[in-house]
Amino acid sequence: MKIHKEGHLLLIVLLVIFAALGYAGSSYLPTPWFELCVVVLVGFYLTVLQFFRSPIFKITKNEKHIIAPADGKVVVIEETEESEFLKDKRIQVSIFMSPVNVHVNRMPVKGTIEMFKYHPGKFLVAWHPKSSTENERTTMAIKMANGTQMVVRQIAGAVARRI
Repeated sequence: MKIHKEGHLLLIVLLVIFAALGYAGSSYLPTPWFELCVVVLVGFYLTVLQFFRSPIFKITKNEKHIIAPADGKVVVIEETEESEFLKDKRIQVSIFMSPVNVHVNRMPVKGTIEMFKYHPGKFLVAWHPKSSTENERTTMAIKMANGTQMVVRQIAGAVARRI
């Protein structure tokens, strides 16, 4: 496993801040409070660390398979109208990524990127009805070798707040 490059600076800064807080706390806090603070800081640091982890997966290549582009929980599988690029009905699979999921996305199929568009927006919580249309997001259209087209959309939320 490795750590995604976006997390390197944040993890180093947090480590320095937490080390300074730990040093100061050891001098000024009674032992039980100091130990509690250390547990909380270590827990928070490990949470941030796991957010930026990027495990190396071994994926068996198969042109007929679509892999999940994100870790998380499948929350919706339904037919919907894709109005931005394909402009027809498609099956939508929505994956919710909690803060403990790996936040690295993968290409779900082998293909050519036909369109990529960034949409600035809000950072509503994921369960808000308008989060998929009003939140910051990117849309990517992919054309596979057999001519099939698909759209992958990444939507930022209240916690991660960026694509």
